[in-house]
Amino acid sequence: MVLVAVFGVALLVAVLLSGLAARTVLSTSLLFLLGGALVSDGFLGLIHITADSAIVSVTADLALFAVLFTDGMHVSFPKLRQTWKNPARALGLGMPLVMAGMALITHYLVGLDWTTSFLVGAVLAPTDPVFASAIVGRKEVPAKLRQLLNVESGINDGLALPVVLLLIAAAGPTSGQADASIGQIALELGLGLVFGVVLPLVVAGLVRLRLLGAEPKLQPLLPLATGIILYGLCHLTHANPYLAAFSAGAVLASVSPKAKTVFEPLGDMLAELAKFAALLVFGALLTPALFGDLSVGGYVAVVLAIVLIRPASLLVSLLGARIGRREKLVAAWFGPKGFASVVYGLLVLQAGIPEGEEAYTLIAVCIAFSIIAHSSTDVPIARLFDVEDLAGIPDDDQAAPQTDTVFAPRSAPDQEKQHDRP
Repeated sequence: MVLVAVFGVALLVAVLLSGLAARTVLSTSLLFLLGGALVSDGFLGLIHITADSAIVSVTADLALFAVLFTDGMHVSFPKLRQTWKNPARALGLGMPLVMAGMALITHYLVGLDWTTSFLVGAVLAPTDPVFASAIVGRKEVPAKLRQLLNVESGINDGLALPVVLLLIAAAGPTSGQADASIGQIALELGLGLVFGVVLPLVVAGLVRLRLLGAEPKLQPLLPLATGIILYGLCHLTHANPYLAAFSAGAVLASVSPKAKTVFEPLGDMLAELAKFAALLVFGALLTPALFGDLSVGGYVAVVLAIVLIRPASLLVSLLGARIGRREKLVAAWFGPKGFASVVYGLLVLQAGIPEGEEAYTLIAVCIAFSIIAHSSTDVPIARLFDVEDLAGIPDDDQAAPQTDTVFAPRSAPDQEKQHDRP
């Protein structure tokens, strides 16, 4: 119950400071990360959590499922067909370059073997604009930039997952076990995709039956019930829940736009709560001992990952793209090591591979540094685009709806609305 009380206090502080966070370098996500670190064994010692604690895997699993499910529901297939070129460059070329670049610096600066080095690269390749919300959540920021970052971050979690799982299998003790694991992983991914497509179609079909239908106040619970059933079904059958979550959200939003509209406020808030809880738990793992275990070469690799590998990879992928120079530079900088990396990093640690602990230490420190760097620079950089209005701080009674993004930005307590000055 101490952890529950700590989460409640952190949530209250985050809400009370959300207005300040919208105007400054303060980040609500960073508050939960620091709050978890403060109450952990490394500081106040109020809670005792280790990486193999059940609450770590359960919280991270639920949070990533919720985030991917709501991310999938934000997909707009018609607009995705119109604006696919720049995100395709980032995903098809930029993401593999990040993986390869991270593998190189991990192998030569940290000393991990090649398989584990590429595993670290795959874990740190996904991005998450929730730590750069002032960029993706402002109408005044150029639409191409917001679309690029939103589509990239919405899809790269799912693209990285199979690579992470396959590399974990390849990094295992014996090649025979790795071959068996690769077959099992393929089956789990296939089942996850099937469940993620079929279940929403079944639910949408049931809704169309004349004898069935939900009263208005209960309609937001329909997608929630679908997600809960899907989560339980995946764990009962060992299907991959993350691929199932993203595909189910996308299919449900496509076949039932009304369900997406009524569920969106509830879904976004539930995803935010789950994510904040996981960040609090992850923060509790960031003890002084963990930072002390990372070598000097590891810290150099972390810095290079943030200031060189991601920016250079994305800039190369955008060569010749029809997007302004300033937008390219901003997109290259905002490659925060996101929430998916937290979960994938825990998978690496719990897999029991020979160099898993060293890999996890590097991943955890890189995520922590990335959250600090990117969530504290989004507001100042957003102001370069003449962003005057701050989400959640109303200036008048007129709200400006956001209609030109492919993925709607992930909502947060400090980013619920946008308003235009008269």
